Amino acid sequence: MRDANIKDAVKEKYGSAALRVTAGGSSCCGAASANSSGIDPITSNLYDPAQSGQIPAEAMLASLGCGNPTALAKLHPGETVLDLGSGGGIDVLLSAKRVGPSGKAYGLDMTDEMLALANANKLRAGVENVEFLKGEIEKIPLPDDSVDVIISNCVINLSADKDAVLREAFRVLKPGGRFAVSDVVTRGEMLPEIRKSVLLWVGCIAGALQESDYRNKLSSAGFTDIEIEPTRIYRLEDAREFLSGQGFDVDALAPQVDGKFLSAFIRAVKPLASSAPACCGPTCCN
Repeated sequence: MRDANIKDAVKEKYGSAALRVTAGGSSCCGAASANSSGIDPITSNLYDPAQSGQIPAEAMLASLGCGNPTALAKLHPGETVLDLGSGGGIDVLLSAKRVGPSGKAYGLDMTDEMLALANANKLRAGVENVEFLKGEIEKIPLPDDSVDVIISNCVINLSADKDAVLREAFRVLKPGGRFAVSDVVTRGEMLPEIRKSVLLWVGCIAGALQESDYRNKLSSAGFTDIEIEPTRIYRLEDAREFLSGQGFDVDALAPQVDGKFLSAFIRAVKPLASSAPACCGPTCCN
């Protein structure tokens, strides 16, 4: 699958989702929009009533995530937070409240329709310490060492170049900064039929990394203290929701993906810069 095809499919999917919300509907991340139940096992029931009551209804309707990074990430007053793939802005708005007026929350998205919806939600929420940026998560438009915490909600798995995303995340984080994202990961090999499906890619499934691959890519980017904590493990009936309406033999494939897909909270840290003094002569470093 070509990178350009994936990017175009993601833009179309999420741009359409934003327009549906603007028109008074709701959005859906996974394949459930094509099946009979209308309930997405990935995106449903992620935010508790206390959180949903803090933000505009339109932000909740545009939620396309697989977890709740703002509930699991440790955010402190005065910190700067960046949400990769911020969509309608739900996690940015929740983060802005947690870091307070002395902090800042950025949202980054490549889709004009989602950015328009996010900025409208910002106005509805009356939150001032928020800024939405247009750009791609493989090339973050922020300077080096400028962010305390990076969050993301079921977006990194959509990228065709995850190594670039993680390198960029490492670059913009301050030394000691935290990577705290929700994402879909897999256990074991994934069937080729699923990997080839663009529809399942934009539904947060086909682009998911194996747990070990995610760890290795984070480590290669420079991160330490890597943890992957499962938050939902998708079973046989969930697999039927993923696969129905996609042209697959659901009865044949669903048992093979049972338990192999999971939403997880992924943590890592950018190490502090070394405090050792620079070498000043031919013998001082011996």
